[in-house]
Amino acid sequence: MQKKLYKSSTDRKLAGVCAGLAEYLNIDATIIRLLWVCAVLFAGVGILAYIIAALVIPNKPEEQ
Repeated sequence: MQKKLYKSSTDRKLAGVCAGLAEYLNIDATIIRLLWVCAVLFAGVGILAYIIAALVIPNKPEEQ
C-alpha cells in the first residue's frame, strides 16, 4: 500500500500539517512541532514553509 501525505484531521493544532507529517513519517507529532519551531526561530523560513504546506497538502479523506 502506498503512503500519502495528508493533513491530520484529528491531531491538529493549527492546520494539521505537523501531525500529518508525523503520521507519514511514523514519529511523534511533538518532535515535528519542535523542529518547526526551531526552523521559525533560527532560520526564519518556517512560517512561510508552514503556510505553503497548509495550502498544498490535502486534507485526509474521510473513511467510509
